[in-house]
Amino acid sequence: MKAIRRFTVRTVMPEQLQPLHELALNLRWSWHPETRELFRSVDPGVWEAVGEDPVRLLGEVPAARLAALATDRRFLRRLGDLTDDLHDYLSGPRWYQSYQPLGERPAAIAYFSPEYGIAAALPQYSGGLGILAGDHLKAASDLGVPLIGVGLFYRHGYFRQSLTRDGWQQERYPVLDPDELAVSLLREPDGTPCRVELMLPGGRTLAAQIWRAQVGRIPLLLLDSDLEANAATERDVTDRLYGGGSEHRLLQEMLLGIGGVRAVRAFCRLTGHPDPEVFHTNEGHAGFLGIERIRELVASAEPGVDFPAALEAVRAGTLFTTHTPVPAGIDRFDREQVARHFSGDAALRGVPVDQVLALGVEDWPGGDPKLFNMAAMGLRLAQRANGVSTLHGEVSRAMFGALWPGFDTAEIPITSITNGVHAPTWIDPAVVRLGAAEIGADRAEAAMAVGAAERWSGVEPIGDAEIWAVRRELRAQLVEEARRRLRASWRQRGAGNAELGWTDAVLDPDVLTIGFARRVPSYKRLTLMLRDQDRLRSLLLHPTRPVQIVVAGKAHPADDGGKRLIQQLVAFADDPAVRHRIVFLPDYDMAMAKHLYPGCDVWLNNPLRPLEACGTSGMKAALNGCLNLSVLDGWWDEWYDGRNGWAIPTADGPGFDEDQRDDIEASALYDLIEHQVAGTYYDRGGDGLPHRWIAMVRHTLVTLGPKVLAGRMVREYVERLYAPAALAQRGLSGDGARLLADWKARVRAAWPAVRVEHVEAAAEAAELGSALGLRVQVALGGLEPEDVEVQAVSGAVDERDLIRDAETQTLKPVGGPDLNGCQRYEGTLELGRTGPFGYTVRVLPNHPLLASPAELGLVALPAESAGMDAGVLR
Repeated sequence: MKAIRRFTVRTVMPEQLQPLHELALNLRWSWHPETRELFRSVDPGVWEAVGEDPVRLLGEVPAARLAALATDRRFLRRLGDLTDDLHDYLSGPRWYQSYQPLGERPAAIAYFSPEYGIAAALPQYSGGLGILAGDHLKAASDLGVPLIGVGLFYRHGYFRQSLTRDGWQQERYPVLDPDELAVSLLREPDGTPCRVELMLPGGRTLAAQIWRAQVGRIPLLLLDSDLEANAATERDVTDRLYGGGSEHRLLQEMLLGIGGVRAVRAFCRLTGHPDPEVFHTNEGHAGFLGIERIRELVASAEPGVDFPAALEAVRAGTLFTTHTPVPAGIDRFDREQVARHFSGDAALRGVPVDQVLALGVEDWPGGDPKLFNMAAMGLRLAQRANGVSTLHGEVSRAMFGALWPGFDTAEIPITSITNGVHAPTWIDPAVVRLGAAEIGADRAEAAMAVGAAERWSGVEPIGDAEIWAVRRELRAQLVEEARRRLRASWRQRGAGNAELGWTDAVLDPDVLTIGFARRVPSYKRLTLMLRDQDRLRSLLLHPTRPVQIVVAGKAHPADDGGKRLIQQLVAFADDPAVRHRIVFLPDYDMAMAKHLYPGCDVWLNNPLRPLEACGTSGMKAALNGCLNLSVLDGWWDEWYDGRNGWAIPTADGPGFDEDQRDDIEASALYDLIEHQVAGTYYDRGGDGLPHRWIAMVRHTLVTLGPKVLAGRMVREYVERLYAPAALAQRGLSGDGARLLADWKARVRAAWPAVRVEHVEAAAEAAELGSALGLRVQVALGGLEPEDVEVQAVSGAVDERDLIRDAETQTLKPVGGPDLNGCQRYEGTLELGRTGPFGYTVRVLPNHPLLASPAELGLVALPAESAGMDAGVLR
């Protein structure tokens, strides 16, 4: 019989133990080993049974045990010390509080993401995007950066995965009880729950309450629409992560963006937290936040703040981070569907629906004018944008280049900050102890948190025997965990205990162990390893150099193709001949990952290049001394050095079809594993140690450790994006936004008449070291000379006369405009290289408040007939 209502009955906590509630409700416990150990000591059996979740632990521990702890002076002393430590962590100055110059620090930053992977005990994530967001908040907390996280509270989270007897993925969605989670309702002064509301078409209302999770120093606001005041459709908006159809997703993203801004305002009003100066949109899902901020400004009492001025003010303080390397990964909605939600009784006051639609229009060659593109809106609403690795920045500039027509791909204003991972969350305590023994616990913790060092040089003196002992310990832990999970999986698949004796011998703590775990879209190629099954069997069963593989991953519930890939892998792993050497572990989550990353010797990643935006799982593995075996994609493309792992060759040229490419890359993978990876692992010295392998492990820890940290990543965001965005936003106070909007409107109106009329070059000879004098006539179309910048663009040219590795030089205006509105510009071009050399000139808008010369997407280039001397020097 099913209950009609669910609630949690809690144990009454003795007064002496009340600080346990405070420790449990701050998710810092998830990355603070001492606090986790305190909770374990409350009741080790219950701690394991509740999945190492302090909130559930305190709800289920027997009252007699609590009474005993209330009189245990040693426990109370530890409790007091850890409570004081948390208070010091929350209130003491950290890196951000000494950030110079002080005037550039944003008072606060609002960080929006559709999912957050903070801890397995708060299942509000599906994969890499959410884990990255969680690590961003944790690192910001460690550094003292004043972030406010904003997301949605999903009553069913993502999904729990199991397998049928024939290996088909099944999903289940357990209901999450907020009373059993480390969250609390944001309340008004009178105690009533704080709510935000959105008006919907047809007079409907979407209301949401706000759950607050505390992630160290960072508040995380999660909007929840499961309210009796909502109709059934609106109540289900936050039912599950990435579920439902187009209408459901649109409402989720409106609630995240528009409702999220309103939640931030309510939170700041109720707590006194400083209002954010910078808004960070983590992927396009939250893009509507810019629309709401425009509405706020238009509705304010500021005179002269219309839509264009508000747009400029919003853009200045907004950062957009893209995580997708393919157009198919972008959310796109029917244009009429979006129009319906921003017009009539659902309209936002002061925000015309045609202006909203213009922000998401695909008005470029090959675009679909019937669709509303969330990434295009995110980029148009943000003055700053970035990809999440150097290679992904290049891919993003090419993918979104149509928004800036006339500019070379390299000039598209999308930079990159390579992702990082939160070491205190992902590094195993055994690895921490390994470093702490040599350099001290305090220095090890500081290095992990901040990531300011170039090298973890303290690891270099650690002996081979110590490193290898830790690696074997971690491998053995993974073997035990894999056996436990495999037995549980087979029981779910219908097997009885009598059939499962073989699982006691699955995997071997002394065999080379390869890990592969991630989401299962087709481009990540879960089954590339199965391309030649006989070859794979020979690697797994090699008599002297065997290999074992641990695989995990979830396919999206609607992705039958991904489910078939899992089924194929499971069918191979079920074969009695190899099942002791390869296992598939269902229900991949953060709890499993914390065993996988440290326990594997090699982390395998074989996506289709360049479709892996970053690939942070390999970073987490590297932090634990695991070597990467990966296609040169994402972060591995920029930090692989030949000594920290192996690069899988790619066949991504135009001459290969999909089958040829996969055959070639799979063959290269097998060769690498057999001849290089296994060869190095099993090459033992007289003392039984694989010294070459250990040298690679040490090199990985020393050189990659500081690079892959989320602390390094967040510091880069502060220095390169958050601080400049705050300064830009402040620069548009008063009449600044209106003046900038008026200037842009004037420039756009005049630009069709801006032309390069004539280019004249004078040079005695095109010899190395000589100079080329340039004189250019530019029709300004009614603009002033200071409204534009005229540049000479030069560099080596290819056979099509395209300039490569271009360099720019600003030409100076000479005199004033003539009667025809033409202005003469002059400059000297130094010929500093030999070989085919070319130049051109161009005109760009110029204003001190532009973040990039390409910001307006306007450029004037000479016609082919403009100046007989313009062209290529050979």
